[in-house]
Amino acid sequence: MGRVVGIDLGTTNSVVAVMEGGKPVVIANAEGLRTTPSVVGFSKEGEQLVGQMARRQAVLNPQNTFAGVKRFIGQKYAELRPETKRVPYTIRKDEYGNVKIKCPRLQKEFAPEEISAIVLRKLAEEASRYLGQDVTGAVITVPAYFNDSQRQATRDAGRIAGLEVLRILNEPTAASLAYGLDREDSQTILVFDLGGGTFDVSVLDVGDGVFEVRATSGDTQLGGNDFDKKIVDWLAEQFLEQEGIDLRKDRQSLQRLMEAAEKAKIELSGVSVTEINLPFITATEDGPKHLETRLTRSQFEDLCGDLVSRLRGPVKQALNDAGISPYEIDEVVLVGGSTRIPMVKQLVRALIDREPNENVNPDEVVAVGAAIQAGVLTSEVKDILLLDVTPLSVGLETIGGVMKKLIPRNTTIPTRKSDIFSTAENNQTLVEVHVLQGEREMANDNKSLGRFKLMGIPPAPRGVPQIVVSFDIDANGILQVTAVDRTTGREQGITIQGASTLLESEVQRMISEAEKFANEDRERRDRVEKKTKAEALTFEAERKLREVALDFGMQFASSRRREIESLVRELRQALADQDERAIDVAQTELRDAISELNREAYLDARDEEAADGFFGSVKRTISGIGDALLGDDDEDWYRDPYRDPYARDDRDYYSGRDTYRDSYSRDSFSRPDSRPTRDDYYDRGYRDDSYSRGGRNDYSSDSYRDDRYSRPSRNGQDDYSGRDYEQDDYQTDRYSDRDSYGQARSNRSDYNSSNDRYSDRSSRNSYDRTDRNSYEDDRSSRRDRYAEDSYSEGSYQADRRSRSDYEQDYDQSRSQPRRPSSDVNPRSQPRSEDERRRDAYVDRSADRYRANDDQDDWDDRSERSRRSAYDSRYENRASDDWDDDDDAW
Repeated sequence: MGRVVGIDLGTTNSVVAVMEGGKPVVIANAEGLRTTPSVVGFSKEGEQLVGQMARRQAVLNPQNTFAGVKRFIGQKYAELRPETKRVPYTIRKDEYGNVKIKCPRLQKEFAPEEISAIVLRKLAEEASRYLGQDVTGAVITVPAYFNDSQRQATRDAGRIAGLEVLRILNEPTAASLAYGLDREDSQTILVFDLGGGTFDVSVLDVGDGVFEVRATSGDTQLGGNDFDKKIVDWLAEQFLEQEGIDLRKDRQSLQRLMEAAEKAKIELSGVSVTEINLPFITATEDGPKHLETRLTRSQFEDLCGDLVSRLRGPVKQALNDAGISPYEIDEVVLVGGSTRIPMVKQLVRALIDREPNENVNPDEVVAVGAAIQAGVLTSEVKDILLLDVTPLSVGLETIGGVMKKLIPRNTTIPTRKSDIFSTAENNQTLVEVHVLQGEREMANDNKSLGRFKLMGIPPAPRGVPQIVVSFDIDANGILQVTAVDRTTGREQGITIQGASTLLESEVQRMISEAEKFANEDRERRDRVEKKTKAEALTFEAERKLREVALDFGMQFASSRRREIESLVRELRQALADQDERAIDVAQTELRDAISELNREAYLDARDEEAADGFFGSVKRTISGIGDALLGDDDEDWYRDPYRDPYARDDRDYYSGRDTYRDSYSRDSFSRPDSRPTRDDYYDRGYRDDSYSRGGRNDYSSDSYRDDRYSRPSRNGQDDYSGRDYEQDDYQTDRYSDRDSYGQARSNRSDYNSSNDRYSDRSSRNSYDRTDRNSYEDDRSSRRDRYAEDSYSEGSYQADRRSRSDYEQDYDQSRSQPRRPSSDVNPRSQPRSEDERRRDAYVDRSADRYRANDDQDDWDDRSERSRRSAYDSRYENRASDDWDDDDDAW
């Protein structure tokens, strides 16, 4: 047996819930939403759309998009109010006076029960997808003030959807189940249910698993849609005064007005004023027209004042029928999205003198209660007793057109009442029983539920025959009437069918059509999914071909690749021709070809790995780990044929943005480093040492000589801002002998130029493979030499400072804290990442000087030997670069 779910079939939105592990769970739809719009549409291709998909195309397809049909279900066309008939689609009256909805796209008419059945089937399918098993039964909720015809019509809608309707449950009663499920204390609660199209009020006694409805009242033609229509009329009247055009006469304009009105109503629940902008709402000979206006909350409340007044009557009626005063209400439960309107909440506070309970979700609480009732009926939930009532009185017509009430309203159901009637004329052999529902005294003022005849009564004087008429209302609120002649024992009965406005033959026809639609929808969905998978397979094949060409070369598996290319073309042609058989064949062959190509690629890679041996495998593994940990996703972005793929710009992180702009502007191929702090000694050689911050190469970059460069401070008291070498005397006379190096420098404006890509890679590749420890030692020595050169060249030559001055500065730095002479320690303030790197570098430079101080290696070097060693490094590098330039150009 399949599962049983609870469904809140609403005017605007519908919700489905199920009991899982003893707890009610609301099921989200395919779009991920917990509420599904009660909208059904048919696209240009005749495809059936339900929920959000139907709602999104309503503006462009208003005549074939049907919303709010719950107001028509179980109603005669003559019973509809004028404002209810004002919808973007077409409704008409059939030969029996029932409501029919016209669908021009399919050139057919639907009964409201059929549209509701489509929504119910959608919800059942979503529940089946969630549960992983079929859903065969449902508890469907209806407004408490629905009459018998509307209840029977809702039951028929469930049958058309292929569901066994176990119970028709009043919405306020369902809400009370959800509210009082875990409550043990006894309370008297009032459920205020204002939905999209209906309004109900119920008074209940809740406690210890017993839910007894004491009274119910409501209005089936009052809801949130009526508030929307007030805004629609206000907008249409404004536009009519300004432009002389009534937008309500155009279907698309009316649909746009309704959507804008609903949006404005929702926004005014949280703000005091909202903007309404509808560009190109219509067009005239003068051009397009736009609607732009503002609506305040006070204006909205003035527009809807009469609707709020209509809410008072049912509340007072329910309290009077229950025989209690507002002060005896312990809790007020708000149900329905329209209860979020501030003026509605204010009305409830004024009527009950109590703050409403907002702990329950007004959009989902009814579905949760329906799921609980489904659990009760399937024995998943125990120890709950639900005593509901009939909302309206039922009776029959007697002499003079007077209604005789057999079952008064608010009678606990199920119930059975009987009464004895007789003939009105002498020798009368036939009695017609006219069943009515309502509260009026005259029969014509009440709802006619049906008629049936009891024939074969023996002729007798007027008033002699005794006819027993019995009214039986089951737990669903469905009425059954029987009449028995006591003299003959002849019996005639009727289950009220006029409620649904459908004959049993029509219901069976609609069930078969619904199954046909479901099969067509399933086939259409399968075709769409097959097309999507085929297109995805073609893209996957093309991607695989590109990968194989890059990894193994253009000659690898050339025949197999040509086969795949041919199959891709065949599959795309089959998709264009919509040939399903050809699509299936091409898909199968293409999958097999891709599988064979993957196998060949795997075998080739395995053979190559076996040829390299154990050490080759280890080398590739280590290289892969290094690339994964230290690789830069942006490296390929700035690779070009004129520069080293791994060369970085000469950004100076010590001295601000001037250096960055100078360096960046001179090198058109440079780009700011996306990860400047990385020290990648796996992918870089000696010339690409990233020891200095920002990817700057201290030894190889020409920016050391002709760009602004921040030299480390000599001690902790010196300024960190650096020095401009272009203003340094040493910069001008440092290289008096400009033979080979000067020639190389004159032909190169920047070390990171376009020819650096063709530098000698063999040395760097070999250097990349050196041991990590030796590399660290070598790099440490280079940093020491750089520090020595920086201090010696900058301090002794450029600043013309004596050794004693330098030692004095050093002693001072050792005796005082290494930080700027300031009242506030800058390191205690929030600093950028670049400033922290700069401070760390200065600290390391000072530490190295102190370590070398004891060795006194300054005396071991002469000024000339240091300059000679320093110049030789640049001469060798410049000559290598010059050779590279010749090769490159």
